Amino acid sequence: MEGSPTTTTPSARRVSRGRSAEIVAAHFGVLSIFVVFSVLFLFFSVEAKAFLTAENLLNVGRQIAPTIVVGTLMTFVITTGAIDLSVGSVIGLSAAVLGLLVKAGDPLLALFATLAIGAAIGFVNGWLTAYGRLQSFIVTLAGLTAVRGLALLLTQGYSTPISVDWLLAIGQGQFLGVFTSTWIAVVVAIVGWYVFSQTRFGRYVVAIGSNAESLRRSGVDIRRVQLWTFVATSIIAAFAGVMIAARLASGSSNSGTGFELEVITAVVLGGTSLLGGRGSILGTVLGAMTLGIISNGLVLLHFDVYWVPITQGLILVVAIFLNSKLFGRIVGGLR
Repeated sequence: MEGSPTTTTPSARRVSRGRSAEIVAAHFGVLSIFVVFSVLFLFFSVEAKAFLTAENLLNVGRQIAPTIVVGTLMTFVITTGAIDLSVGSVIGLSAAVLGLLVKAGDPLLALFATLAIGAAIGFVNGWLTAYGRLQSFIVTLAGLTAVRGLALLLTQGYSTPISVDWLLAIGQGQFLGVFTSTWIAVVVAIVGWYVFSQTRFGRYVVAIGSNAESLRRSGVDIRRVQLWTFVATSIIAAFAGVMIAARLASGSSNSGTGFELEVITAVVLGGTSLLGGRGSILGTVLGAMTLGIISNGLVLLHFDVYWVPITQGLILVVAIFLNSKLFGRIVGGLR
Protein backbone atom coordinates (compact mmCIF):
# COMPACT_ATOMS: atom_id res chain seq x y z
CA MET A 1 0.00 0.00 0.00
CA GLU A 2 1.08 3.53 -0.68
CA GLY A 3 2.55 5.22 2.39
CA SER A 4 3.17 1.95 4.24
CA PRO A 5 6.68 1.46 5.72
CA THR A 6 9.07 -0.54 3.59
CA THR A 7 10.33 -3.85 4.94
CA THR A 8 13.37 -5.86 4.03
CA THR A 9 12.66 -9.42 3.08
CA PRO A 10 14.83 -12.24 4.46
CA SER A 11 16.17 -12.92 0.96
CA ALA A 12 17.18 -9.28 0.54
CA ARG A 13 18.96 -9.36 3.90
CA ARG A 14 20.81 -12.50 2.87
CA VAL A 15 21.89 -10.86 -0.38
CA SER A 16 23.10 -7.79 1.55
CA ARG A 17 25.05 -9.94 4.00
CA GLY A 18 26.48 -11.92 1.11
CA ARG A 19 27.70 -8.76 -0.61
CA SER A 20 29.25 -7.47 2.62
CA ALA A 21 31.00 -10.81 3.15
CA GLU A 22 32.34 -10.71 -0.41
CA ILE A 23 33.73 -7.20 0.12
CA VAL A 24 35.40 -8.22 3.39
CA ALA A 25 36.76 -11.41 1.80
CA ALA A 26 38.16 -9.51 -1.20
CA HIS A 27 39.96 -6.99 1.01
CA PHE A 28 40.69 -9.15 4.05
CA GLY A 29 44.47 -8.90 3.65
CA VAL A 30 44.41 -5.08 3.54
CA LEU A 31 41.93 -4.84 6.41
CA SER A 32 43.98 -7.14 8.62
CA ILE A 33 47.26 -5.26 8.11
CA PHE A 34 45.42 -1.96 8.65
CA VAL A 35 44.24 -3.24 12.04
CA VAL A 36 47.78 -4.36 12.94
CA PHE A 37 49.22 -1.01 11.83
CA SER A 38 46.61 0.93 13.83
CA VAL A 39 47.25 -1.07 17.00
CA LEU A 40 51.03 -0.66 16.73
CA PHE A 41 50.71 3.03 15.92
CA LEU A 42 48.54 3.56 19.01
CA PHE A 43 50.90 1.49 21.19
CA PHE A 44 54.04 3.40 20.21
CA SER A 45 52.18 6.72 20.46
CA VAL A 46 51.44 5.97 24.10
CA GLU A 47 54.70 4.27 25.09
CA ALA A 48 57.25 6.40 23.19
CA LYS A 49 56.94 10.14 23.84
CA ALA A 50 58.92 11.19 20.76
CA PHE A 51 57.00 8.93 18.37
CA LEU A 52 54.22 11.37 17.46
CA THR A 53 56.48 14.35 16.88
CA ALA A 54 56.46 15.80 13.38
CA GLU A 55 60.22 15.40 13.05
CA ASN A 56 60.07 11.69 13.89
CA LEU A 57 57.14 10.92 11.58
CA LEU A 58 58.84 12.76 8.71
CA ASN A 59 62.00 10.72 9.27
CA VAL A 60 59.97 7.49 9.31
CA GLY A 61 58.43 8.49 5.99
CA ARG A 62 61.88 9.08 4.50
CA GLN A 63 63.27 5.81 5.85
CA ILE A 64 60.46 3.62 4.49
CA ALA A 65 60.32 5.37 1.10
CA PRO A 66 62.71 2.89 -0.61
CA THR A 67 60.72 -0.03 0.81
CA ILE A 68 57.48 1.37 -0.58
CA VAL A 69 59.08 2.13 -3.95
CA VAL A 70 60.55 -1.36 -4.43
CA GLY A 71 57.65 -3.10 -2.68
CA THR A 72 55.19 -1.60 -5.15
CA LEU A 73 56.94 -3.29 -8.08
CA MET A 74 57.70 -6.44 -6.07
CA THR A 75 53.94 -6.83 -5.68
CA PHE A 76 53.71 -7.34 -9.44
CA VAL A 77 56.45 -9.99 -9.42
CA ILE A 78 55.04 -11.96 -6.49
CA THR A 79 51.48 -11.76 -7.84
CA THR A 80 52.68 -13.60 -10.96
CA GLY A 81 53.88 -16.38 -8.66
CA ALA A 82 57.59 -15.44 -8.95
CA ILE A 83 59.98 -13.69 -6.56
CA ASP A 84 63.01 -11.40 -6.85
CA LEU A 85 65.67 -11.86 -4.17
CA SER A 86 68.24 -9.69 -5.93
CA VAL A 87 66.74 -6.25 -5.20
CA GLY A 88 68.94 -5.59 -2.15
CA SER A 89 72.09 -6.35 -4.12
CA VAL A 90 70.87 -4.20 -7.01
CA ILE A 91 70.53 -1.34 -4.53
CA GLY A 92 74.11 -1.90 -3.34
CA LEU A 93 75.49 -2.04 -6.90
CA SER A 94 73.53 1.01 -8.07
CA ALA A 95 74.61 3.08 -5.06
CA ALA A 96 78.24 2.07 -5.63
CA VAL A 97 78.12 2.70 -9.39
CA LEU A 98 76.42 6.06 -8.92
CA GLY A 99 79.15 7.20 -6.55
CA LEU A 100 81.96 6.03 -8.83
CA LEU A 101 80.46 7.53 -12.00
CA VAL A 102 79.61 10.85 -10.35
CA LYS A 103 83.22 11.07 -9.17
CA ALA A 104 84.45 10.25 -12.68
CA GLY A 105 82.26 12.55 -14.76
CA ASP A 106 78.75 13.77 -15.63
CA PRO A 107 76.23 13.21 -12.76
CA LEU A 108 73.23 13.04 -15.11
CA LEU A 109 74.93 10.40 -17.23
CA ALA A 110 75.82 8.55 -14.02
CA LEU A 111 72.14 8.47 -13.02
CA PHE A 112 70.98 7.08 -16.38
CA ALA A 113 73.82 4.54 -16.44
CA THR A 114 72.84 3.38 -12.96
CA LEU A 115 69.23 2.84 -14.01
CA ALA A 116 70.39 1.08 -17.19
CA ILE A 117 72.42 -1.36 -15.11
CA GLY A 118 69.32 -2.07 -13.06
CA ALA A 119 67.35 -2.70 -16.25
CA ALA A 120 70.04 -5.09 -17.52
CA ILE A 121 69.97 -7.12 -14.30
CA GLY A 122 66.19 -7.27 -14.43
CA PHE A 123 66.29 -8.40 -18.05
CA VAL A 124 68.64 -11.26 -17.18
CA ASN A 125 66.47 -12.31 -14.25
CA GLY A 126 63.29 -12.05 -16.30
CA TRP A 127 64.65 -13.80 -19.38
CA LEU A 128 66.04 -16.75 -17.42
CA THR A 129 62.76 -17.07 -15.51
CA ALA A 130 60.24 -16.49 -18.31
CA TYR A 131 62.07 -17.80 -21.39
CA GLY A 132 64.68 -20.05 -19.78
CA ARG A 133 61.99 -21.62 -17.56
CA LEU A 134 64.20 -21.55 -14.47
CA GLN A 135 62.83 -21.03 -10.98
CA SER A 136 62.87 -17.32 -10.12
CA PHE A 137 63.98 -18.19 -6.59
CA ILE A 138 67.17 -19.83 -7.88
CA VAL A 139 67.86 -17.20 -10.56
CA THR A 140 67.51 -14.22 -8.24
CA LEU A 141 69.28 -15.96 -5.37
CA ALA A 142 72.27 -16.33 -7.68
CA GLY A 143 71.82 -12.68 -8.63
CA LEU A 144 71.75 -11.68 -4.97
CA THR A 145 75.22 -13.17 -4.50
CA ALA A 146 76.80 -12.24 -7.84
CA VAL A 147 75.56 -8.64 -7.96
CA ARG A 148 76.67 -7.94 -4.39
CA GLY A 149 80.07 -9.44 -5.20
CA LEU A 150 80.35 -7.19 -8.26
CA ALA A 151 79.55 -4.13 -6.16
CA LEU A 152 82.24 -5.06 -3.64
CA LEU A 153 84.72 -5.73 -6.44
CA LEU A 154 84.14 -2.33 -8.02
CA THR A 155 84.51 -0.40 -4.78
CA GLN A 156 86.90 -2.69 -2.87
CA GLY A 157 84.48 -2.24 0.02
CA TYR A 158 84.95 1.55 0.23
CA SER A 159 82.26 4.23 0.04
CA THR A 160 82.41 7.08 -2.49
CA PRO A 161 81.26 10.56 -1.37
CA ILE A 162 78.55 12.29 -3.43
CA SER A 163 78.38 16.08 -3.36
CA VAL A 164 76.12 16.97 -6.31
CA ASP A 165 73.33 19.16 -4.94
CA TRP A 166 70.50 18.04 -7.24
CA LEU A 167 71.31 14.38 -6.60
CA LEU A 168 71.44 14.91 -2.84
CA ALA A 169 68.04 16.60 -3.06
CA ILE A 170 66.50 13.24 -4.03
CA GLY A 171 67.27 11.90 -0.57
CA GLN A 172 67.65 15.03 1.54
CA GLY A 173 65.49 17.70 -0.09
CA GLN A 174 62.02 18.71 1.07
CA PHE A 175 58.84 19.91 -0.62
CA LEU A 176 56.00 21.40 1.45
CA GLY A 177 57.79 20.24 4.58
CA VAL A 178 57.93 16.58 3.48
CA PHE A 179 61.08 14.85 2.25
CA THR A 180 61.40 14.46 -1.52
CA SER A 181 61.92 10.71 -1.20
CA THR A 182 58.58 10.40 0.58
CA TRP A 183 56.84 12.21 -2.27
CA ILE A 184 58.56 9.90 -4.74
CA ALA A 185 57.25 6.89 -2.80
CA VAL A 186 53.70 8.32 -2.87
CA VAL A 187 53.85 8.89 -6.63
CA VAL A 188 55.25 5.41 -7.33
CA ALA A 189 52.59 3.80 -5.12
CA ILE A 190 49.76 5.69 -6.85
CA VAL A 191 51.04 4.88 -10.33
CA GLY A 192 51.63 1.27 -9.30
CA TRP A 193 48.10 0.98 -7.90
CA TYR A 194 46.63 2.36 -11.12
CA VAL A 195 48.63 0.01 -13.36
CA PHE A 196 47.94 -2.98 -11.11
CA SER A 197 44.20 -2.50 -10.68
CA GLN A 198 43.07 -0.39 -13.63
CA THR A 199 45.02 -1.55 -16.67
CA ARG A 200 45.18 -4.60 -18.90
CA PHE A 201 48.78 -5.24 -17.86
CA GLY A 202 47.74 -5.44 -14.21
CA ARG A 203 44.97 -7.90 -15.06
CA TYR A 204 47.49 -10.02 -16.94
CA VAL A 205 49.78 -10.04 -13.89
CA VAL A 206 46.97 -11.35 -11.67
CA ALA A 207 45.87 -13.85 -14.31
CA ILE A 208 49.39 -15.28 -14.67
CA GLY A 209 49.45 -16.02 -10.96
CA SER A 210 45.93 -17.45 -11.02
CA ASN A 211 45.89 -19.49 -14.24
CA ALA A 212 48.78 -18.82 -16.59
CA GLU A 213 47.81 -21.55 -19.03
CA SER A 214 44.34 -20.13 -19.65
CA LEU A 215 45.82 -16.70 -20.25
CA ARG A 216 48.38 -18.16 -22.67
CA ARG A 217 45.64 -19.94 -24.62
CA SER A 218 43.78 -16.66 -24.95
CA GLY A 219 46.70 -15.32 -26.98
CA VAL A 220 48.62 -13.33 -24.36
CA ASP A 221 52.42 -13.60 -24.38
CA ILE A 222 52.77 -14.34 -20.66
CA ARG A 223 56.55 -14.59 -20.92
CA ARG A 224 56.79 -10.99 -22.05
CA VAL A 225 54.61 -9.86 -19.13
CA GLN A 226 56.81 -11.76 -16.69
CA LEU A 227 59.95 -10.33 -18.27
CA TRP A 228 58.76 -6.75 -17.88
CA THR A 229 57.78 -7.23 -14.24
CA PHE A 230 61.39 -8.21 -13.47
CA VAL A 231 62.85 -5.38 -15.57
CA ALA A 232 60.64 -2.77 -13.90
CA THR A 233 61.42 -4.12 -10.43
CA SER A 234 65.19 -3.97 -11.00
CA ILE A 235 64.97 -0.45 -12.45
CA ILE A 236 63.06 0.77 -9.42
CA ALA A 237 65.51 -1.06 -7.12
CA ALA A 238 68.34 0.79 -8.85
CA PHE A 239 66.50 4.04 -8.27
CA ALA A 240 66.01 3.09 -4.62
CA GLY A 241 69.79 2.73 -4.49
CA VAL A 242 70.05 6.29 -5.80
CA MET A 243 67.61 7.45 -3.10
CA ILE A 244 69.65 5.79 -0.34
CA ALA A 245 72.96 7.06 -1.71
CA ALA A 246 71.53 10.58 -1.93
CA ARG A 247 70.24 10.40 1.64
CA LEU A 248 73.63 9.26 2.95
CA ALA A 249 75.62 11.48 0.52
CA SER A 250 77.69 8.39 -0.23
CA GLY A 251 77.65 5.46 -2.63
CA SER A 252 78.32 2.26 -0.70
CA SER A 253 78.34 -1.34 -1.92
CA ASN A 254 76.91 -2.34 1.46
CA SER A 255 73.69 -0.41 0.86
CA GLY A 256 70.57 -2.56 0.77
CA THR A 257 72.00 -5.49 2.72
CA GLY A 258 69.02 -7.58 3.83
CA PHE A 259 66.67 -5.20 2.00
CA GLU A 260 65.02 -8.04 0.06
CA LEU A 261 63.77 -9.51 3.36
CA GLU A 262 62.16 -6.22 4.34
CA VAL A 263 60.48 -5.73 0.97
CA ILE A 264 59.12 -9.28 0.74
CA THR A 265 57.86 -9.02 4.32
CA ALA A 266 56.03 -5.79 3.50
CA VAL A 267 54.43 -7.31 0.39
CA VAL A 268 53.34 -10.50 2.16
CA LEU A 269 52.07 -8.57 5.19
CA GLY A 270 49.91 -6.56 2.80
CA GLY A 271 48.03 -9.67 1.67
CA THR A 272 49.85 -10.55 -1.55
CA SER A 273 49.95 -14.32 -1.95
CA LEU A 274 53.35 -15.96 -2.37
CA LEU A 275 51.57 -18.51 -4.57
CA GLY A 276 50.47 -15.77 -6.97
CA GLY A 277 47.08 -14.63 -8.18
CA ARG A 278 46.35 -12.14 -5.40
CA GLY A 279 48.05 -8.84 -4.61
CA SER A 280 47.44 -5.37 -3.22
CA ILE A 281 49.51 -2.22 -3.65
CA LEU A 282 47.68 -0.54 -0.76
CA GLY A 283 48.42 -3.57 1.39
CA THR A 284 52.11 -3.38 0.47
CA VAL A 285 52.23 0.30 1.47
CA LEU A 286 50.58 -0.51 4.80
CA GLY A 287 53.00 -3.41 5.27
CA ALA A 288 55.98 -1.12 4.68
CA MET A 289 54.55 1.47 7.06
CA THR A 290 54.03 -1.23 9.70
CA LEU A 291 57.64 -2.38 9.44
CA GLY A 292 58.78 1.24 9.57
CA ILE A 293 56.97 2.09 12.79
CA ILE A 294 58.11 -1.18 14.38
CA SER A 295 61.76 -0.34 13.66
CA ASN A 296 61.34 3.25 14.76
CA GLY A 297 59.27 2.40 17.83
CA LEU A 298 61.71 -0.23 19.09
CA VAL A 299 64.59 2.25 18.81
CA LEU A 300 62.62 4.94 20.65
CA LEU A 301 61.83 2.43 23.40
CA HIS A 302 65.61 1.83 23.69
CA PHE A 303 65.57 -1.76 22.48
CA ASP A 304 68.85 -3.07 21.12
CA VAL A 305 69.05 -2.24 17.41
CA TYR A 306 69.70 -5.93 16.63
CA TRP A 307 66.12 -6.71 17.67
CA VAL A 308 64.87 -4.97 14.52
CA PRO A 309 65.97 -7.65 11.98
CA ILE A 310 65.01 -10.39 14.47
CA THR A 311 61.51 -8.92 14.73
CA GLN A 312 61.21 -8.54 10.97
CA GLY A 313 62.25 -12.17 10.45
CA LEU A 314 59.69 -13.40 12.96
CA ILE A 315 57.01 -11.24 11.35
CA LEU A 316 57.85 -12.71 7.93
CA VAL A 317 57.43 -16.28 9.22
CA VAL A 318 54.11 -15.43 10.88
CA ALA A 319 52.92 -13.56 7.78
CA ILE A 320 53.74 -16.49 5.49
CA PHE A 321 51.94 -18.89 7.85
CA LEU A 322 48.85 -16.72 7.98
CA ASN A 323 49.03 -16.11 4.24
CA SER A 324 49.23 -19.79 3.29
CA LYS A 325 47.26 -21.51 6.06
CA LEU A 326 44.63 -19.21 7.49
CA PHE A 327 43.75 -16.72 4.76
CA GLY A 328 41.89 -19.25 2.60
CA ARG A 329 39.94 -20.65 5.53
CA ILE A 330 38.87 -17.24 6.81
CA VAL A 331 37.86 -16.01 3.38
CA GLY A 332 36.03 -19.26 2.69
CA GLY A 333 34.13 -18.89 5.94
CA LEU A 334 33.14 -15.34 5.14
CA ARG A 335 31.79 -16.41 1.77
